Amino acid sequence: MSNDTTMESKISSNETVINVLKDLTQLDIDAVFAYEQALENIHDQTIYNDIESFRKDHLRHIDDLSEMIRNYGGTPPERTRDFKGFIIEGFTALRSATGTRGALSAMETNEKTTNKNYKNALEENPNLPTDVIALLQKNYGDEQRHLSYIQVTLQKLDSAE
Repeated sequence: MSNDTTMESKISSNETVINVLKDLTQLDIDAVFAYEQALENIHDQTIYNDIESFRKDHLRHIDDLSEMIRNYGGTPPERTRDFKGFIIEGFTALRSATGTRGALSAMETNEKTTNKNYKNALEENPNLPTDVIALLQKNYGDEQRHLSYIQVTLQKLDSAE
C-alpha cells in the first residue's frame, strides 16, 4: 500500500469519525434547548434538580464531543439549534405547558431519540477508534440513565394521581 493510499484511507476514516461526532454533538445541542424548555414548567424541586443535572450532562457531552472532533481535525458545530432542534424545542414547549408531567413526557420522547442515535452510532460504526467508542459508550450510559429516570418518575406521578 502506498503512502498516498494510506493517507486517503486515514482522511476518509477521519471524515467518518468527524461526521458521527458532529451528528451526536448536534443532537446534544438540541437536547440542551429542549431541557431548557422543559425546566421552565417543572415545579417540583427534586425533579427540577435532576432534570437540570441531565441538561448539564448534555452540555458536558457537547464539550467532550467537540474536543474529540477537533482532535480528529474537524470543526464542531455551532451551539445553535438546527431545523430538527427547532421542531424538538417546539414539541417540548407545547408538551411542557401542561406542567411537570407534560415536560417529562416530552423529555421521554426526546431521550428515546437520543438513546436511539447513540446506540445506532455505536452499532453502525464498529471500527471507530477506541477513544471515540469509549466516549460514545460513556455518553450513551448517561442517556440510558436519563431515560430510565424519566420513565420511573412518570410512573410515580401516574400512580400518585
